Amino acid sequence: MLDLITPLVLTGNEEPNIARTLGQLRWAHEVIVVDSFSDDRTVEIARSFPNVRLLQRRFEGPADQWTYGLSEVATPWLLALDADYFVPDEMIRELDALAPPDGTNAYKAGFIYAVRGRPLRASLYPPRAVLLRRGWCFFDQDGHTQRERIEGAIGELRSRIVHDDRKSLSSFLHRQARYMEREAEKLATAAPGTLPFSGRIRRLRVIAPPLVFFYTLFVKRCILDGSPGWQYVFERTTAEMILSIALIERDLRIRS
Repeated sequence: MLDLITPLVLTGNEEPNIARTLGQLRWAHEVIVVDSFSDDRTVEIARSFPNVRLLQRRFEGPADQWTYGLSEVATPWLLALDADYFVPDEMIRELDALAPPDGTNAYKAGFIYAVRGRPLRASLYPPRAVLLRRGWCFFDQDGHTQRERIEGAIGELRSRIVHDDRKSLSSFLHRQARYMEREAEKLATAAPGTLPFSGRIRRLRVIAPPLVFFYTLFVKRCILDGSPGWQYVFERTTAEMILSIALIERDLRIRS
C-alpha cells in the first residue's frame, strides 16, 4: 500500500520541526512539501531529502494550500501532514498492510500530543482524517483551519500520529493571534444553532479560558505530566484568552 501513498506536508518557518517529520517519510517515493515562502532554513532542510519535491505558494489560507498540494499528487492516496507531525513506525507498518474496501475514501487517525518529545497522557487535539483517497476528498476553510470534506466512508487507523511542535514561545503567540482573529470572525458571524457546544461556550468570551484551564489540568490529567503538562495547560488557556480578547475587540470595533 505504501507505493500508493504520497505524503503532503505544509510548511511555513518550520525549521525546528521539518527534519523529524521528513525523516519518518523516507519510505515514500515522493513527498510533496508546499512551503509558504519560509525565511528560515525550512526550504534548505526539505531539499536535503532526496524524495522531497518542494513547491512554494503564497499562503492565503490552509484550505487553499491543501487544495493546491492535492492537485500535485499523482498517487491514489494522500497522507496529509502538518510539519509538526511525526509518523511512528507502527503507523507506517499499518499503512503498508492496509487494504481499503470499496467506498472507504479516507482514514482518520488519533494523536499523541508531545511537548519537547515528552508525550502527554491526553490532550484536546481531536482525531482528523489524514489518509485521503484522491478525487473523493476536498478541503474547506473553517475559521482558522481547514476541514476535510469526505465523500464516502471513513475508516479509523489503530496507530496514532505524534504531534510535537518544537517552535518557540514567540512563534506560538504570533500564530495564535493570527488563528484566533479568524476564529473570532467565524464564531461571531455564525448562527448559534450551527455551532457545536464548545463553539457556543467560546462565544461567551469569559467562560472558555478558565474552563479549559481546569479541564486540561484535571479532567485530561495533565497535572500528572509534570512540566510538559503544565506547559500544555498554559498554552491552551492562553489560546482561549487570545480568542476572548479577539471577540471583545471585534465587538468594540463594530460599536465604535
